[in-house]
Amino acid sequence: MNEQMQSEIADLNRQMEAMDDPRRCYALVQERIRKYRQSGANVPQDLALLERQLLTECLAESQGR
Repeated sequence: MNEQMQSEIADLNRQMEAMDDPRRCYALVQERIRKYRQSGANVPQDLALLERQLLTECLAESQGR
């Protein structure tokens, strides 16, 4: 992963820390992934992992866990 991608993911993490709702965080991550795909770039593995973690968290919350 190049330095720019690392910087973008770090910025994304800072934005998510300010949010209380995992659904908003998930939407933010999905938007960033969509931008990578639209530009033809590979989605960084860390970002894909973060998306899966947030999805799991959202699903658990929706089930009252």
